[in-house]
Amino acid sequence: PPPNEDCPICYLRLPIEVDQRSYQLCCGKILCRGCVHAHSVAVADTEKETCVFCGTESSKSDEEWIERMKKRVEGNDAQAMINLGWYYRHGMKGLRQDHAKALELYHKSAKLGNHCAHFNLSDCYQKGSIVERDTRKATYHRELGAMAGNVHARYNLGCDEVNAGNMDRSFKHLMVSANVCHDLSMKRVQEGYRKGFVTKDDYAKTIRAYGNSIDEMKSDDRETAAAAFRASSAYDKTQLTKIAH
Repeated sequence: PPPNEDCPICYLRLPIEVDQRSYQLCCGKILCRGCVHAHSVAVADTEKETCVFCGTESSKSDEEWIERMKKRVEGNDAQAMINLGWYYRHGMKGLRQDHAKALELYHKSAKLGNHCAHFNLSDCYQKGSIVERDTRKATYHRELGAMAGNVHARYNLGCDEVNAGNMDRSFKHLMVSANVCHDLSMKRVQEGYRKGFVTKDDYAKTIRAYGNSIDEMKSDDRETAAAAFRASSAYDKTQLTKIAH
């Protein structure tokens, strides 16, 4: 797999989960939520919300947000293509739902080598959600996504091989994704060790790599941001429950 990306602010490895990263529309940088949250707390008493990396003022409306995103797409920003495709796919940010446009943007991003785009395409073709179901294309994009470094695509390949009865190939995939701190992969490897599909030596190496990955991505700011996110999510669920009753 390609080398892991670092947050350009704290220089620690970026988390693998997308909800722990933040794409900055102004400069196209992907930052960890820890740095973004720490910055938002630091400037909470000011009138302007700005990007922690480039200092650009945040969009004031959905219309301005979409306009900025489209400009980044025009500049061949692969991540912007995925994000804009997601909003077309779900009809968000004031956009009319347009599955064809979403699929077009995913494919453009994938052609630029973006592993998240390949993963999204594999998911779309596997489920037949916004395009006709095609398992061959799903596997094709899953493989390209895994080779480009997408750990979720790598995990899915491992699951595919389990279902096909190819246990050796399966656990090779799962150990690769477990090495970079994919929790589900680590659980599968543990299960494989108990059942005799993973050797003691490979299991020990995977545990060490998994632990090292946790250490490389850990920081006080990230833990604070995660706690704030959990608190916010719990509050939102409470409000929805009140509305429902």
